[in-house]
Amino acid sequence: MQTTLRGVGVSHGVAIGEVRHMGTAVLEPPARRIRAEDASREQGRARQAVEAVAADLNARGQLAGGEAQAVLEAQAMMAQDPELLADIERRVAVGSTAERAAYDAFASYRALLAGASEYLAGRVADLDDVRNRIVARLLGVPMPGVPDSDEPYVLIARDLAPADTALLDPALVLGFVTEEGGPTSHSAILARALGVPAVVALAGAGELAEGTVVAVDGSTGQVFVEPDEEKRAALTAEAAERKAALASSSGPGSTSDGHRVPLLANVGGPGDVAAAVAAGAEGVGLFRTEFLFLDDSSTAPSEETQVAAYRQVLEAFPEGRVVVRVLDAGADKPLDFLTPDDEPNPALGVRGLRSLLEHPEVLRTQLRALARAVEGLPVHLEVMAPMVADRQDAKAFADACRAAGLPAKFGAMVEIPSAALRARSVLKEVEFLSLGTNDLAQYTFAADRQVGAVARWQDPWQPALLDLVASAAGAARAEAKSCGVCGEAAADPLLACVLTGLGVTSLSMGAASIPYVRATLAKYTVAQCERAAAAARATDSAEAARAAAQAVLSGE
Repeated sequence: MQTTLRGVGVSHGVAIGEVRHMGTAVLEPPARRIRAEDASREQGRARQAVEAVAADLNARGQLAGGEAQAVLEAQAMMAQDPELLADIERRVAVGSTAERAAYDAFASYRALLAGASEYLAGRVADLDDVRNRIVARLLGVPMPGVPDSDEPYVLIARDLAPADTALLDPALVLGFVTEEGGPTSHSAILARALGVPAVVALAGAGELAEGTVVAVDGSTGQVFVEPDEEKRAALTAEAAERKAALASSSGPGSTSDGHRVPLLANVGGPGDVAAAVAAGAEGVGLFRTEFLFLDDSSTAPSEETQVAAYRQVLEAFPEGRVVVRVLDAGADKPLDFLTPDDEPNPALGVRGLRSLLEHPEVLRTQLRALARAVEGLPVHLEVMAPMVADRQDAKAFADACRAAGLPAKFGAMVEIPSAALRARSVLKEVEFLSLGTNDLAQYTFAADRQVGAVARWQDPWQPALLDLVASAAGAARAEAKSCGVCGEAAADPLLACVLTGLGVTSLSMGAASIPYVRATLAKYTVAQCERAAAAARATDSAEAARAAAQAVLSGE
C-alpha cells in the first residue's frame, strides 16, 4: 500500500528504486586487557591506523575535488588530532588494546563535542565516521559505508559521512534519504554538487525494509513508499518536464519580463570552476577562500600561494563578477594559528571577521594577495567579510581593504540578525551586502545547521528569515546598492523567485542548481515574484510560506 513520508528536500530531482541500507557502524570492541610488554606494539598499531585513515580521507578528497575535498581534509585533521592520539596511547599504556583505546578515546571526545556548543555538536557525525574507520582498520574488518550492489538503488542511512557522500557513484546511487542532517549539512551540500536527489531529516527512514521500492522527490522532500504505477508515471513525467525545461534554458538569469537577476556560483577553489562555467554561471557570488588555509592549520599559506590560487578563479570569469569572502575561520573551522581553543561556545565567539581583526597580519596578507591576483585582469572583483555584526565591523573591514590598496568593491556578509536589522547603517561603510542564509537562519532561530532535530528552523522558508532578507534588501535599495544571496536558499528554484520578489539583486548557489533556478525564474514576471514573496511573508510557518508562494505562482 502506498504511503507518503516527508523530510527536507535538499537536492533536486526524482529517484525511483529499491532501498539499500548503509553498512552498519563498527561494533564496540571487547574490553580485553594486554600485557605491559605489548603496550608499545599496540601504540604503534594505533598510530598506523590513524595515519592510514587520515591518508585515505585525504585521497578521497583529492578524487572528489571541490567542496568535498575541503570537508574530507577537515575530517583527516580530526583523525590526526594530537590530543586524541595522546589519549589513545595513554589508554593503551594502562592495558587497553589499540582498538578499545581508540573506541573509548573517541567516546570521551565525542561527549566533549556534543556538550561544547551547537556548532561542535554538529560535528559528531563526522567524528563517529573517523572513529569507525580507525576501529575497523584495527579490527581488520570492512569499513562501514555504501553497500555493494550491481543494480541501481536508493540509499538509506541514519546520516551520511562526507567520506561516503563525496564518492557516491550516481550511476548506482539513484538518490539517498537520511534520518538526520539538515538542508545545509555537509551531506546536503555535497548531494547538490553531485546532482543526486536527496531528502534528509526523515524520521523513521531507517525502518524502511531492504528491497522496498521508494520514489524520492528531492525538490519537495516527499518519499513515496511502494508507489503505484500511476504515481511513478506522474513523477517520471514531472522529472522529464523539468529536464526539458533545463535543456531549453540558457543565457543570463532573468524573469519572463526581462528583470535581470544574475545567477552566480558558489565555489570552494579552482577545482569548482569548470562546473560553474559549464552551468552558465555569470560569475562567482561566493568564493570560499578557507580551502587554502585548511591544508595546514598550524600556519597561514604564503602570499605567493594565495596569489596563484586566487588568480586561477579570477581568470575563469573575464568581464564577470567574482565575490571573494576573506577567511572565515573559527567555530567548525578552527585553525591553530588563528582561533582560540578554549572558548566555551565558539559559534558565538571569535570567528570570521572577529578573528581577522585580532590577527591583522593574516587579513593584510590575504588582501595584498587578492590585489596582486587581479592585476591586469578585466574581472570585476568584490571582497566581503564574514560575520559582520554592525557598522563598526564594516568600517574596520573597509579600512583594511583601502589600506591594502585593493582595487575592488568592499562588502559585508549578513549572517547575524543585527546586520540585517541595521543594514542601512552597515551600508554607510561598504558597497554591497551578501546574505548568508545558512548562518543567518542558524543565528536567528538558535538552530545548528548540522543537527537534524532542529532542521525545521533551518528551513529557509521560515517567514522570520524572509522578513530579515526583506529588511536587508530594502536597505540596499534605499542606498542604491546591491544585496545578493549566497546561502543555500538561492538553490531552491521556487524560493529563488520569492527572494527576487523580496528585492534581492543576485543569486549565488552550487553550480548544479543554476539551470533549475534559471528555468524557473524565466517562467514568471517580477510582479508575480513580488506577490509570491508577500504571500509567503504573510504566513506563520515554513510549510505555509512555501505553499502560499506556490499557489501564487501556479495561479491557484
